[in-house]
Amino acid sequence: QVQLVESGGGLVQSGGSLRLSCAASGIIFRVYHMGWYRQAPGKQRELVAQITTGGIANYTDSVKGRFTIARDNAKNTVYLQMNSLKPEDTAVYYCNARKGVISKWGQGTQVTVSS
Repeated sequence: QVQLVESGGGLVQSGGSLRLSCAASGIIFRVYHMGWYRQAPGKQRELVAQITTGGIANYTDSVKGRFTIARDNAKNTVYLQMNSLKPEDTAVYYCNARKGVISKWGQGTQVTVSS
């Protein structure tokens, strides 16, 4: 049974930092591309950052230079370091594992940035 469990969300002031973690089980982690998505109230879910099996990362423009995605294949975990947070980063953040047409999701973790 595949499980992706996010943690690390919370309430932070504008300019602060958070680190999200996503622990995977039930999959061969190293063969999955991993991503972080977010969904704000009333908006569509959007891709924030992704990292390939080879460690290549890319980011949506709004978080470039502030967020860093990383993976630890030994721990079956993907991270999202978020710095210089802004109120517009407020959303539920979801972890995604993708391999071909297979796509798995975590339950999400709330990130709230106060101004």
